Amino acid sequence: MATNCAPPPLDREQRANLPTADAAFHLNRSAQTLRLWACKAIGPIKPVRVHGRLLWPTAELRRVLGIPPIQQ
Repeated sequence: MATNCAPPPLDREQRANLPTADAAFHLNRSAQTLRLWACKAIGPIKPVRVHGRLLWPTAELRRVLGIPPIQQ
C-alpha cells in the first residue's frame, strides 16, 4: 500500500531543487499550475529543466515564501 508523504518543511529541506509535486505542495498550488508557469514562462519561479523534467530551485521557493535561507 503506497502512502503519500508530505515533503520536509522548506526550512529543513537539503535538496537544491525540488520536483514539481514537492514544489507545488509548498506553494499550495497544483502541480499542473507549476507546469503552466514553466510552459508559458510566467509565475514567480523559473524552473530548471533536466532531461525533460522540471526542477524548482529550493532557494527561490524559500524567497517567494519568505523563509530565510539555510545558514551553512
